[in-house]
Amino acid sequence: MAGIITALEVQKHNKERVNVYLDDEFAFGLALLEAAQLRKGQQLTDEQIESLKSRDSIEQAYESAVRFLAHRPRSIAEIRRNLKEKEIAPPIIDEVIERLEGRGYVDDLSFARYWVSNRQQFKPRGSRALRFELREKGIPDPIINEVLTDLDTTEAAYQAGLAKARRFRGLDKRAFREKLGAYLMRRGFDYDTVRETTDRLYTELQETDGTLPDDTEEYEPNDRNIDPNNFAAD
Repeated sequence: MAGIITALEVQKHNKERVNVYLDDEFAFGLALLEAAQLRKGQQLTDEQIESLKSRDSIEQAYESAVRFLAHRPRSIAEIRRNLKEKEIAPPIIDEVIERLEGRGYVDDLSFARYWVSNRQQFKPRGSRALRFELREKGIPDPIINEVLTDLDTTEAAYQAGLAKARRFRGLDKRAFREKLGAYLMRRGFDYDTVRETTDRLYTELQETDGTLPDDTEEYEPNDRNIDPNNFAAD
């Protein structure tokens, strides 16, 4: 495939890429910055062409990863899966990840902190659910343990159950605690947190409007049948 560069043309639909012609025939495409180092009349050997193509493959994979990151932060495992789905070779993926890490674009610890913070702000979860989600994102256990160490599950459970609790007005105490407790269990909260939260919300609603009758029958949350693959999505 060795030949002489006879034309360098900016692509019509992507001004950041250039078509390279060898001996008046299209040979390959390159990123604009790479193509800027070439000139018409330059002789390219097979080795030079392969080197240019290899660097271009890495650059395209890198740009693909950056676009993937534009929507939200991602874990390293998520990026690897995304690039693998595009049939990008493992050595290229490794190089892309290394470049992203070097530029501070990916960091599993920062991602895990972001994920937990985002969940607690918009869709509070308990430690079990968060641990499951982070493992699904490919986060190593030591990082998961670190980010969950200081998690305030009591406040998270309260915020998670607040809106649901209002919907259960009018139920007797046992029914209220069963329904709200099951909901909180599906969100990954532990037994003690669920019991404390259901009692707190029941009492607050009763004191606010008096619509909930007093029923002192004890409710025991049961998490034995909670499937970790079926944590509440709402």
